[in-house]
Amino acid sequence: MKFSKIIILAIVLFVPGFLYLLMENLGRHEYVKLPIYGDKSLSGEMRRVMGRERPDTIFHQLDPLPLTNWDGRPVAWMGNDSIISVAHLIYSADSSFSDIALDYMDHLATKFASKASVHLFSITVDPRDSVPILAKMANRFGDLDRRKWHIVGNPSVDMLTYAREQMLLNASRDPQDSTRYMIDDQIILIDGKHRIRGFYPLSQHAELKRLEDEIKLQLVEEIRDNPVRVERN
Repeated sequence: MKFSKIIILAIVLFVPGFLYLLMENLGRHEYVKLPIYGDKSLSGEMRRVMGRERPDTIFHQLDPLPLTNWDGRPVAWMGNDSIISVAHLIYSADSSFSDIALDYMDHLATKFASKASVHLFSITVDPRDSVPILAKMANRFGDLDRRKWHIVGNPSVDMLTYAREQMLLNASRDPQDSTRYMIDDQIILIDGKHRIRGFYPLSQHAELKRLEDEIKLQLVEEIRDNPVRVERN
C-alpha cells in the first residue's frame, strides 16, 4: 500500500511537468489565417517561428504610391504599416459598377468607423478625374474623413498598369470606346505588410459578407502579431 502511494504521488508531481515540457517542444498553436496572394519566393534565409526554423518567404507586396484625396490632401497609399486597407477601382464616368461600389463602401465605412486601423480606398483609374470631380463623388456620402474612407486618384500615374501589376486586378481601356474603362468588380483586402489577403466580387452578396468577416479576422491577426504597433495607431 505504501509503495502504491509513492507511485501515485510521483505521478501527481511529475506527469504535469512532463506534459508541459512535451507541449512546449512538440505542440504548437494553430490560428486561422487568410491566404496571401501573388507571387512568392524564398529569400534563402531561415527564420524561427514557434520555436522552429522555417525558410523565409518573400510575398508580393504593393508598392507605395502618392495619391490625392477628394479634398485635395495627399494620401500615402501603402505608406503606413499599421493599417488594414480595403480598396477597389472606380471612375466617375461609370454610372453602373462604380456607383454600386461606392454605395457599398459607404456601408462598410460606417460599419468599421470605430476601428482606427481599417481604412477604405476608392481609387479612380481615369486621369481626367480631378479633385473637384472626386469631391463631387464624395459629397454624396457625409463624413468620409471620420470614417477613414478616401476617394483618391493621381493623374500622373498609369493606374491601369498599377492595378494590374500591383493590385492584381483586371483594368484596361475599353477597346470599343477609349474614353471608358474595363475594371474588375473586385474589392481587395490588404494587410499591414502591404500584402493582398482577399478578393471579393461586389456582385456576390455572400462574398461581401465574407469580406466583413475577414476584416475582423485580419484585425485579430494584426493585433496578435504586432500589438504595440496596432495600439499606437
